[in-house]
Amino acid sequence: MSEQVLATLEKKFGEAIASTHIELGDACAVVDPQKLLEIATFLRDDPAMAFDVPVFCTCNDRLGEEPRFEVFYALLSLEHKHRIRLICRLPEDKPEIQSLSGLWKGFGWLERETYDMYGIHFEGHGDLRRLYMYDEFEGYPLRKDYPKDKRQPLVRRDFSST
Repeated sequence: MSEQVLATLEKKFGEAIASTHIELGDACAVVDPQKLLEIATFLRDDPAMAFDVPVFCTCNDRLGEEPRFEVFYALLSLEHKHRIRLICRLPEDKPEIQSLSGLWKGFGWLERETYDMYGIHFEGHGDLRRLYMYDEFEGYPLRKDYPKDKRQPLVRRDFSST
């Protein structure tokens, strides 16, 4: 079934699908970040695909390579019992991608976590702000170049929002 899902994506989206493979039973497709929302909408809305469950969104920091970041979205179709991972590669100087939280609300928190830990900006996200780190925290702690011995004061500047 995974092969069929990937073949359908390649046929429908052509060059927007850079490569495909099967990993641990999951269909995996490296997709053009500019086409992510269109591809995800198709995967959700097409009856033969019917991906209805957002599983996870995360990032891989490939420090020293370009593009530096890989954002992963995993989806599940309960009806068809198949899974897919969409992989988008983003450059270090502009780590931005379209948000999928408008298609699957479950991605809202996961995108915020990815933003907070890696600094990936999700365009169109309705509430993109820190999730774990406090507002004054500088940097993104899961990036491979984040200094592990960096000390930051826990200081709150504005108490009006509490």
